[in-house]
Amino acid sequence: MTSRECWLDLRGAGDWRAAVIEEAIHQGFEAIVSDDENDLTGLPPTVRAIHVVNGEPTDPAVTRIDVTDAATLDLACEHVRREALTVLRFHDPTHIPLEIVLAAADGATGRIITEVDDVETAEVHLSVLERGPDGVLLRPSGPGDATKLAEVVRRRSPDLDLVTLTVTGVRHCGSGERACVDTCSYLGQDEGILVGSRSRGLLLCVSETHPLPYMPMRPFRVNAGAVMSYTLGDAERTRYLCELEAGSTVLAVRADGRTRPVTVGRVKIETRPLLAIDALAPTGEQLNLIVQDDWHVRLLGPGGVVHNSTELRPGDTILGHLPGRERHVGYPIDERCHEL
Repeated sequence: MTSRECWLDLRGAGDWRAAVIEEAIHQGFEAIVSDDENDLTGLPPTVRAIHVVNGEPTDPAVTRIDVTDAATLDLACEHVRREALTVLRFHDPTHIPLEIVLAAADGATGRIITEVDDVETAEVHLSVLERGPDGVLLRPSGPGDATKLAEVVRRRSPDLDLVTLTVTGVRHCGSGERACVDTCSYLGQDEGILVGSRSRGLLLCVSETHPLPYMPMRPFRVNAGAVMSYTLGDAERTRYLCELEAGSTVLAVRADGRTRPVTVGRVKIETRPLLAIDALAPTGEQLNLIVQDDWHVRLLGPGGVVHNSTELRPGDTILGHLPGRERHVGYPIDERCHEL
């Protein structure tokens, strides 16, 4: 998909409209819609000015349809298959009509913009059928909404630099609470989450996607580690495993460093025997991970090689990530911090 567009709808905006126009221009919005031509004068050439009269755009290249019933849904499907640009507003609290329109437009070259009243709805629209529309038209409630929309529309999960770690020791370390992170997504065979006892170094724990005797595969789960362990909620912020809950996000990471945020459906915390794994980074950084002492807890090595944690030995190589900065309440910070 080409880059998604941010549009701003100024109809009904208050005396803060000038500030929001400036904000939208600063955020690189592609279009501004208004029923007052004064709002559209002086816009930079990179911003499409769309004047609306009696609810309809005067720009002949823009088709707008209110989807309220089966007939208007059929009309929308016809237009998205042949028009270069279609703006749609869905009035019922269901995403089925948007799904149908997106399916009808599959393979078409035109672009679809959906109207929304808040950033939360925009985020939902962008995930429908795993592709969403080509952009969203937001009617803001005040300054700041344009910036929030730009963050949602242009959000990308960056690749992470993974390094090869050398195992230096594996030892039994009593018992304690460990957390299984059950996600709302199927995870790949080379995909898991980064976990570690210290914020400066995390190890890649693989999902339960590889068969073993006695236990069925649970490809949505990562048996991650002791409850005090760090993981990445996104590419920047760490979370303790015990802080995750239903509806949280955690960063799924592949062996090649590709990432994606996934939603947590459940965290299972139970008392189990524990195993401490020590590893050394190429930088000399000493890393540690405490996991359940059982072979179905696994770590990924270079090339996606799977290691049962109980079979690791000094000299084995596994994958990890070095965030490079200390953490305070999960946020990166430059300060002196010793983690032992």
